[in-house]
Amino acid sequence: MITAIVMIKTDVDRISEVAETVADIDGVSEVYSVTGDVDLIAIVRVAGHEELAEVIPGRVNKTTGVRSSDTHIAFHTYSQHDLDAAFSLGT
Repeated sequence: MITAIVMIKTDVDRISEVAETVADIDGVSEVYSVTGDVDLIAIVRVAGHEELAEVIPGRVNKTTGVRSSDTHIAFHTYSQHDLDAAFSLGT
């Protein structure tokens, strides 16, 4: 599983619409409205690198209201949720 973190700048008056549209794209697991230099952060999870091209430039960036995006590919995932699940196996 490949995880990408996509920072998205949108038209200011379309943030909610863009967030809802992006959240409905297959491969997008979460979308957050955030403060700072970007308007939204989307978490994309796909099986292979080739799918990233379908999801991010193919769908996310073509969403009406998206002005630009910046994508970061995750090497490893560290989360308390994952650690708790790993240690609770068999209990």
